Amino acid sequence: MAQTANPTFLRPVSEPEADPGKAITFSAPLALDCGRTLSPFTIAYMTYGTLNAARSNAILICHALTGDQFAASRHPLTGKPGWWDIMVGPGKPIDTNRFFVICTNVIGGCMGSTGPASINPATGKSYGLDFPVVTIRDMVRAQAALIDALGIEKLLSVTGGSMGGMQVLQWAASYPERVANAMPIATAARHSAQNIAFHEVGRQAIMADPDWKGGAYDAAQPGKGLAVARMAAHITYLSEAALQRKFGRELQDRDQISFGFGQDFQVESYLHHQGMTFVDRFDANSYLYITRAMDYFDLAGDYGGVLADAFRNTKARFCLISFTSDWLFPTPENKRIAHALNATAANVSFVEIESDKGHDAFLLDEPEMLGTVRGFMNAAATASGIR
Repeated sequence: MAQTANPTFLRPVSEPEADPGKAITFSAPLALDCGRTLSPFTIAYMTYGTLNAARSNAILICHALTGDQFAASRHPLTGKPGWWDIMVGPGKPIDTNRFFVICTNVIGGCMGSTGPASINPATGKSYGLDFPVVTIRDMVRAQAALIDALGIEKLLSVTGGSMGGMQVLQWAASYPERVANAMPIATAARHSAQNIAFHEVGRQAIMADPDWKGGAYDAAQPGKGLAVARMAAHITYLSEAALQRKFGRELQDRDQISFGFGQDFQVESYLHHQGMTFVDRFDANSYLYITRAMDYFDLAGDYGGVLADAFRNTKARFCLISFTSDWLFPTPENKRIAHALNATAANVSFVEIESDKGHDAFLLDEPEMLGTVRGFMNAAATASGIR
C-alpha cells in the first residue's frame, strides 16, 4: 500500500520558494539486491505536463549521480533552474505540452527519497551507515513501484544521462514489457576500473574528514571531505579542451603568482566554488552510497557475462547518444551497448555528437543532441498515436 507524503530535504526550503515536489511512501517492503529490505520507503518526485486519458504519454527521466527530481523546475535549496531545464518543458525537445514527464529522486538520495539521512524507524535516528547498500537495479525497482502507484502500465520512454543512462538500461532489462522507447545518453553498461578508482578517491576524502564520524554525523556534515570529493569528480565531467578554453593558466584576482598555496589560478577557484556549493545541497553519506551503486553496476555480469542477453526480451526502440570528448563514459562504451542490442535484432540507432565539452555535454546546449532527442521523442509519439 502506498500513501502520499511531503518530501523531507536535508534542511528547510530556502528562498526563493520553489515547488517542493511530491512524494509517496510505500508500506510494502522493497527487496534489495544486498538481501535486505526497506520498509517503509519513500520516493520523492516531480511531474511536468498532463497524463493523457489513455495513460500512454508518460516519460520517465532518470537523474545522474548528483542530480535529483528537479529536472525542469527551480531547485528548492539553490533557487537555480532545473538540471535539464534546457531539455524539458513546453515546446522543448521533451515537450510537456505533449508528454507527462516524471523524474524521481533515487533511493539512497537526499532530496526526499529514503536514503542514509532518512529516519530509521527502528531507532528513531538517521540511518547513517545502517542504511543498506543499494544498486542501480534497486533504484529502478523503487521507480517501478512509483509508476505502479501512478497507474501507468507502460512508459512511452525512459531517458537519462550518465548514471541516469544506467537506469535506462536497467529498465529495459528488468521491465522490457513496460518500456516502449529508451534513450540512454553518455553512459555504459558497466562502471570501468578508472571510474571506480575516481569514486574511491572521493569516498576516502569524505571518510577522512573528522566530521564524518563514521557516518554518524548529524547537522554538521563532513563538508570539507564532500567538497574535495566533488572537486575531484567534477574534473572528470569536463574535457581538457573545455578546461583550457574556460581557464587556461589565467590567474584569479591577481597579476602574478603568490608563491603560496592559495587559489592562484582561475581553475582552482572554480573547483573550490563547485565543492562549496555542492555541500549546500547534497549529503555526504548519500554520495558514498550512490557512487557505490554505480561501481556495482555491471549489466553483462548479471547475465552470465553476455550483455546481449540482458536485452533478449526487449521490444523497445533505442537511441544511444555519446560525445566525442567524453572520457568518463567514452563512445566505445556506448557502442558496446549498441552492438549488444544489434545482436538481439533490436531497433537501435546510435549518434556520436562532436563536442569538446566532455561528459557534461549532455546537460548543456548542444544543438545536435537537442535535435536528436526531439526527433526521437516525436517519432515515439507518432508511433503511439500521441499528438
